[in-house]
Amino acid sequence: MADTFGPVCDANDADDIAGAGTGPDSGFRREPIRVLVVDDHALFRRGLEIVLAQEEDIQVVGEAGDGSEAVDKAADLLPDIVLMDVRMPKRGGIEACTAIKEVAPSAKIIMLTISDEEADLYDAIKAGATGYLLKEISTDEVATAIRAVADGQSQISPSMASKLLTEFKSMIQRTDERRLVPAPRLTDRELEVLKLVATGMNNRDIAKELFISENTVKNHVRNILEKLQLHSRMEAVVYAMREKILEIR
Repeated sequence: MADTFGPVCDANDADDIAGAGTGPDSGFRREPIRVLVVDDHALFRRGLEIVLAQEEDIQVVGEAGDGSEAVDKAADLLPDIVLMDVRMPKRGGIEACTAIKEVAPSAKIIMLTISDEEADLYDAIKAGATGYLLKEISTDEVATAIRAVADGQSQISPSMASKLLTEFKSMIQRTDERRLVPAPRLTDRELEVLKLVATGMNNRDIAKELFISENTVKNHVRNILEKLQLHSRMEAVVYAMREKILEIR
């Protein structure tokens, strides 16, 4: 497997897209990050396994050759990270992403693909992917991205990050064009939850912060998205920024 694929963006250009992760030499000791590798090319899967086997803090616990197999393996193995292609037979990576989030909610998904199509990027994010990397990145950067996502950050290849920022601007413009329509009224608690969502906190951390159950947080997030007619937490972040619910510096 070639040792170069191109640079990974830590996406610091976007306020809500985080940067590099914690490396094995950072002094922080933890259990190995358990990774499920999903790609329809066996040689590519094998190449990733060989590369990642050199990382002491990363363990490849399984592999799958298509989206359907990936869902089954994720349910059985409960990996920390799923490294998955977008275009695969039987069941594509984006469709599998949604299903994996249902059977293994704690798993974080990184799409590793040759597809630089904007539609695939947006659909992957909406389906719950935390990273979107092109196969042009270097093998070393694959391990770095895995660590970053495991630490709660997001990783997107530079060219795709710029497309995402462009979409953010379009989303803001579209919402500005609808400003004459009265905005849905959120409760005080929903506003609190939205503000914490916009800071990047997950449901568990929000629950601890507000002293409520994680299930209650999920219900609030669902109600917020329904009221605002949004499809994802990321869109909620943009809304919070536009309405100045949260000032991001």
